[in-house]
Amino acid sequence: MMISTRGRYALRLLTDMAERQSDGYVPLKEIAQRQEISEKYLESIVKTLVKGGVLTGLRGKGGGYRLSKAPDQVAVGAILRMTEGSLAPVACLEPGAAACARAAGCRTYAMWQGLDKVIGTYLDGFTIADLMQAEQPGDFYVI
Repeated sequence: MMISTRGRYALRLLTDMAERQSDGYVPLKEIAQRQEISEKYLESIVKTLVKGGVLTGLRGKGGGYRLSKAPDQVAVGAILRMTEGSLAPVACLEPGAAACARAAGCRTYAMWQGLDKVIGTYLDGFTIADLMQAEQPGDFYVI
C-alpha cells in the first residue's frame, strides 16, 4: 500500500485549515500558496472532503472552506479512506471485493487481515488535532 499525493495533500490541507479555524473560512488560494500545492489539484481534493462532510464551503467575498468538525473529531484514517478509496494491503481485503476462491486454503490470508487491522487501527488513532501538535522535523535529537 502506498498513500498517493491525494491523501497526503488532503492531510496537509486539513491541518493548515485547522490551524486557521479562528480565521473563519480560509480561501483555497492561500492554502495552495502556503503548502506549495496546485490550487487546481486542491480543488479536486476539496470536492471529495466536502462530499464526505469534512469541509464546508462558502462562496463570494470572505468565502473559502472550513472544517465541519473539530480537528480532534477528524480521524486521519477516515480522511485517507475517503481520498484513497481503501487502505487494504491486498486486493482480496478491499471493501466490496469478490470472495476469493482460494481464501479457505490461503496460508497468508490471516496475516493480511492482521496487517489490514494494524494499519486501520494505527491511522484511526490519529486526528487532525494530533497532526497540529506533531513535532517539527529537526526539533529533537538523540544522544
